[in-house]
Formats: sequence, structure tokens, C-alpha cells
Amino acid sequence: MIKETAIDTLKIEAAAVEKLIHRIDDSFVETIKAILACRARVVVTGMGKSGHIGRKIAASLASTGTPSFFMHPAEAFHGDLGMVTEKDIVIAISNSGESAEIVNILPIIRRIGAKIIGMCGRRDSSLGRNSDYYIDVSVEREACPLGLAPTTSTTATLAMGDAIAMALLAERNFTAQDFAVFHPGGALGRKLLLTVEHVMHSGEDNPVVHYSKTAKEALFMMTDKGLGATSVVDDAGCFIGLVTDGDIRRGLAKGSEFLDAPVEHLMTKTPLTITKEKMAASALSIMEKHKPNPITVLPVIDAAGKPIGIVHLTDLLRQGVV
Repeated sequence: MIKETAIDTLKIEAAAVEKLIHRIDDSFVETIKAILACRARVVVTGMGKSGHIGRKIAASLASTGTPSFFMHPAEAFHGDLGMVTEKDIVIAISNSGESAEIVNILPIIRRIGAKIIGMCGRRDSSLGRNSDYYIDVSVEREACPLGLAPTTSTTATLAMGDAIAMALLAERNFTAQDFAVFHPGGALGRKLLLTVEHVMHSGEDNPVVHYSKTAKEALFMMTDKGLGATSVVDDAGCFIGLVTDGDIRRGLAKGSEFLDAPVEHLMTKTPLTITKEKMAASALSIMEKHKPNPITVLPVIDAAGKPIGIVHLTDLLRQGVV
């Protein structure tokens, strides 16, 4: 019985969400255009379970380029309506369209001059009739066996809220970098905001040797900087290759004579490189995808072809780049 009830719930809610596809019509498009034309904020309001859904919709809008906040309808009736301006647009959520707290504030919102988008299950309800724009989130039945607990209706409203947010995101040409600005904390922020420049070793910490230097001198440079590699440059200071501790070990396996030979005989002439403005996550991706053997360092090259830094795998992992 437990499994059957859970499966039935998911089937009922999935079917309700699928039916929303047919409600993405010209009216929906006009609603999106109205939000895009709004030069102030989107104010989302709803009571009870609709309020919980409204908070999530407001948060999704705010984090994807549409300034938005949630307003509790009961608090609105006792002063919080002062947060609403004539330039705002209000998304009012009520499954029945008759929630007293919502219906009571509609005339005041009208008097303020803000536009109203009604998200409810009945066009002929008080909310539906008093809305400038209407989004149909009606469902045939709740998944609750008693037909009482808001389940299917809240799922459908949440899904439609996501559809609104994503449609706005696409129309605003909102990018991953834009998204990162609103999510600076945690792993997401590190992934989207941290660039190679933030994690590379540069200046005195950047190991560089001239191509005429010996393998022994390159080894000393790598030991001094502690990064297990050094960039090789030509007379103009341009990057022409990379020597790693792996190259040294492979050379030693054949004898020590190579240590006195010019490093250009030992270096890799076409190693993978990266530029400083690239995302740190891109550097990690390059390292992990390199076949047959993953690499641990990436030289950072500027527009003139000069090595301005080096990125080490451990630094990326230490910064929480994943």
C-alpha cells in the first residue's frame, strides 16, 4: 500500500504538470512580455501552501535576473502594501482564486497602480476576474487520497513558476556569469566566479627557464618553486615548451648524462595551456580530460605568448573547484 500510494501520487502530479504544456499560449507570452517591460520589481504573494510556493518562485526570479520579492498577503493588509509601487507587477497565487487574504488586497493593489498576474485554477474566480494577466494552473484533482491537502495544485504552480522564470532568463540572455554574480558563495560561486588568474602562481612564484639552460638547472627551478614543472621560453621570453618532474624521472631512468644537456631537448613542445581569464573550472576540466594520463599543471599564457603563470591541480582542489 505504501508503494502504491507513493507511485499514484507521482503519476497524478506528473500528469498535471504535463497538461501545463498546452497552456503555454499567446496569453502566457503576453504575460512574460509584461514582466520584461516592468522596470521595477515583481512582487509575489500567496497564502498558506501557495505562499510557500510563491517564496520559491520569487527566489527563482530574483536569482535569474528578474528583481523580485515575496510579500505575505496578511502582512500586506497591515502595512506591507507600502512596499508595492505603481511600477511593480504583482503575481498573486491562489488555487481557488478566492483566498480571502489575496482577494482583500487586490483593490488596494489596483489603487496603487501595479499590474496583477493571477496564478490560479479558475478564470471566473475573484482573482481571475481582477487580474490583468491570467495563468491557468488548474488541476483535475489533488494527489491527496482525501482530496484535501494541496499536492498536485502546488506542484503545478511551482512548475509553472519555473517555466516563467526560465522564459524570462532566456529572453534576457542571462548567462552563467550573470548567474554567478547572484550566487557568489559556496561551490557554485567558486565554479562560476573563480578564474585562472585567481589561482595561478605568478611573478616570483612562476617557474620559467630559458631554452638554453640545462635540465639540471630546470630541476633546480622546479625544486625551488615546488610546482613540479617549469615553463621554457625563447630569447623573446615567449613560451615554447614545458618541462615536468615526470620528464626528469623518465630521463634519469636512462642515465644522468641528460642533466647537462639543454632543456629544449627534454621539454614538451606543444603542451596544453590556458589564459588567465578562463574559469578555474575550465582548467580543472582540461586537466582531468587529458588522455592517456591526467596532467597536474597548466602554463598560463598571455596574448603575446609569454608565460605569466602556472596552475597546479592541488590549488584548484584546495579552492573547492569541482
